[in-house]
Amino acid sequence: MFSLITQKSVPATATRPLTRPVFPFSAIVGQEEMKLALLLNVIDPKIGGVMIMGDRGTGKSTTIRALVDVLPEIAVVAGDPFNSDPEDPELMAESVRQAKERGETLAVVQQKVPMVDLPLGATEDRVCGTIDIEKALTEGVRAFEPGLLARANRGILYVDEVNLLDDHLVDVLLDAAASGWNTVEREGISLRHPARFVLVGSGNPEEGELRPQLLDRFGMHAEIRTVKDPALRVQIVEQRTAFDREPWGFLEQYGERQTSLKGQITQAQTLLPQVQMDYDLRVGISQVCATLDVDGLRGDIVTNRAAKALAAWEGRTLATVGDIRRVVVLCLRHRLRKDPLEPVDSGYRVLQVGQEVFQWEGA
Repeated sequence: MFSLITQKSVPATATRPLTRPVFPFSAIVGQEEMKLALLLNVIDPKIGGVMIMGDRGTGKSTTIRALVDVLPEIAVVAGDPFNSDPEDPELMAESVRQAKERGETLAVVQQKVPMVDLPLGATEDRVCGTIDIEKALTEGVRAFEPGLLARANRGILYVDEVNLLDDHLVDVLLDAAASGWNTVEREGISLRHPARFVLVGSGNPEEGELRPQLLDRFGMHAEIRTVKDPALRVQIVEQRTAFDREPWGFLEQYGERQTSLKGQITQAQTLLPQVQMDYDLRVGISQVCATLDVDGLRGDIVTNRAAKALAAWEGRTLATVGDIRRVVVLCLRHRLRKDPLEPVDSGYRVLQVGQEVFQWEGA
């Protein structure tokens, strides 16, 4: 009897991957603001990441984890702990760059875009890297053990409940995200490696806000609300139930949509360098930022990049005022100086000033 059960169960699972199934990105209903912000950041990682704040149980973590499955694979140097790009010197570790300069042939493999979760209890050594104690004890040499920033190079670094993360770790993350490099000084070892990643943070505003100077370092800020429409809520519940009951069958239903989405992302990344924006629109963006009294120029830069990324996402080489309108709230709402006595929502203020500058309708 045992042998019969074993023989029947093997074929049922033999053709299925051993990896844990992830809810498909294309099946996620609603939360368009969050999905758009994530897509624009993978099209142009220089936007600077996205902070997602919202109610509990609104699908923040599910959406972020689902994004990885629709990203195109990347070429990396085989065996390199920093996911070095075989062609771009800015994305190479020092050892790979030196090998390239010596004319050595580098073995290259294709792999999925890495996604690294940063736990709240992580130490700075775990994040930045530290001394390899095993090699120090067994071989008597000082060797570097890469941390989470090394693993996240050319990928996504996700921090759930980022508003509960220790401030010094947030500083480390944002400095690396802004510069694209991680510098480690540990017990006689000095090392610098690329750390280009899309920083994604999520949290519940009821559990505390990020400091304004840290929040400003995130390129975009998406606010998520619980879905109120009963029909939409039923659809979300039914989809989740179907996925939990038969995940691989559910994934097969969305196979074509996932493939199409991955192709669209690849095309947008290729098209992005060709996208242009008229001078008058660039001036208008800066006028909006100045009117809102946004500190610094990061808001101007991010809004320009996001509008161009949206144009590339839709297959266009010219960014329009419509693109600006769709991204300006995401790029600026978290950069405004908050007045606790002011009842007006920050997103509405951004749209209102944008309407005055660009004369778009319906603000």
